[in-house]
Amino acid sequence: MKVKTSITLSEDLLLAVDSRAGHHRSRSDFIETAVRDRLARLEWEEREERDLEILNREAERLNREAEDVLGYQVIP
Repeated sequence: MKVKTSITLSEDLLLAVDSRAGHHRSRSDFIETAVRDRLARLEWEEREERDLEILNREAERLNREAEDVLGYQVIP
């Protein structure tokens, strides 16, 4: 379901939207796609940040485990 809303954009941004949207897309479609893309990127960045926090928190244990595993490798 679409909801009509009103936003205020700077003139240069609106001109850029119009030039990129072209004749085949409306401003609304272009802006909706841009906002969806930005939100997806923010979600990805948040997941990456959470993953990095987990890795940093567990780094010492993971490094010890890796050293232990490497100790079992046979070098020819």
